[in-house]
Amino acid sequence: MQHSHEALDRPGGFERARLLAPLRHRDFRVLWMGMAISLVGDGIFLIAIAWEAYALWNAPAALSVVGIGMTVPTVAFLLVGGVLSDRHDRRLLMLWSDVLRAGAVGCLAVLVFTGSLQLWHLVALVALYGCGTAFFTPAFEAIVPDLLPRNDLAAANSLDQLVRPIALRLLGPLLGGVLVAVGAGLAFAVDAASFGASAVAVLMLRPRRVTNPSHESHGAAMREGFAFIRRRVWLWGTLVAAAAAYLVFLGPSEVLLPYMVKNELHASARDLGLVFAAGGAGAIGAAVLMGQRGHPRRDVTVMYATWTLATLAIAVYGIATAAWQLMLACLVFNALETAGTMLGRVSSLDWMISIGLLPISFALTAPVASVIGVHATLVGAGLIGAAITLAALFLPGMRDIEETGSRPGGAVRALAESTAR
Repeated sequence: MQHSHEALDRPGGFERARLLAPLRHRDFRVLWMGMAISLVGDGIFLIAIAWEAYALWNAPAALSVVGIGMTVPTVAFLLVGGVLSDRHDRRLLMLWSDVLRAGAVGCLAVLVFTGSLQLWHLVALVALYGCGTAFFTPAFEAIVPDLLPRNDLAAANSLDQLVRPIALRLLGPLLGGVLVAVGAGLAFAVDAASFGASAVAVLMLRPRRVTNPSHESHGAAMREGFAFIRRRVWLWGTLVAAAAAYLVFLGPSEVLLPYMVKNELHASARDLGLVFAAGGAGAIGAAVLMGQRGHPRRDVTVMYATWTLATLAIAVYGIATAAWQLMLACLVFNALETAGTMLGRVSSLDWMISIGLLPISFALTAPVASVIGVHATLVGAGLIGAAITLAALFLPGMRDIEETGSRPGGAVRALAESTAR
């Protein structure tokens, strides 16, 4: 489950941005030190939660139930978290979110160490984790522009594009595989400590006065944002296509990839960490390459081509017979997905949609896999998801924006500004 932050959703390739300029600002520097540590912990958590779920119940339904337990509270409380972050001290929201998640993961560590963990414990505690995420994410999105001058937001975006995959997708899974091989309890304990580091960083931020918008202005901004989307085929078409494609392939990829590593390939947690880390390497490489090359002239066409090929890589999971093949497929998927996302700059909206449909995708994965099998489910998810993505490119008016010379990134930035606090 990959998270994006709208506060950093601004243009800026690595060749143009003063990449380290935001770190000159003390509060942003402190926040990002804590966030980097926490992101590594998140990567550890990805490996630990999957491996422990299948240790308790070695069937795809295990991780499906855990995934539903985590994402439903996130979806349910995300809008509440957004409202509270607009009207209350964002530092306190982030602090209590970190404390809640640290407590939930710490309880997991204790239960594993004592040999007492049951599946219902796991589901209940990841639900608390999901609640914490729902309140932390909008507070983080809202506080970053408060910590930086406007002309440093592009550099902050570039820094995010580079640091996030390094911490969350590369270092975290690598470390997670090693720690889970020693014991899942240790992995959960390290993740809990990473939230502690994030909480300390938040405590070190200087208090800032929150500008409270009225309910009327907030509603008007939302209506303006939706009107903006309706007028742009490339934007609403992309959101609808992403929603449908994510429904098809996100659940199968997140539930069945760890299952295949453990049960089909009879590999270890270290191997699962290597598979995930290969995806991180692909994301980092794509971020650097796209930052250097900038936008191609036909943004929308290239964006959909990369997303279509990325989704096809999910089908490769289903036919893989060795861990190195899964690593290669994961690398290709993450590289192409990152390239397409950087072209469109719709990552925040994309994240909202993916989180919104993940519970349904998780719920469908286990029964489908039980009927047609793990391999066929992954192959079908990749093929159908790719077909949906490619079909959206041929919606009437989808590529008109390429003829006008406008950039998708510019349109999304205008949308972000129209719905800003």
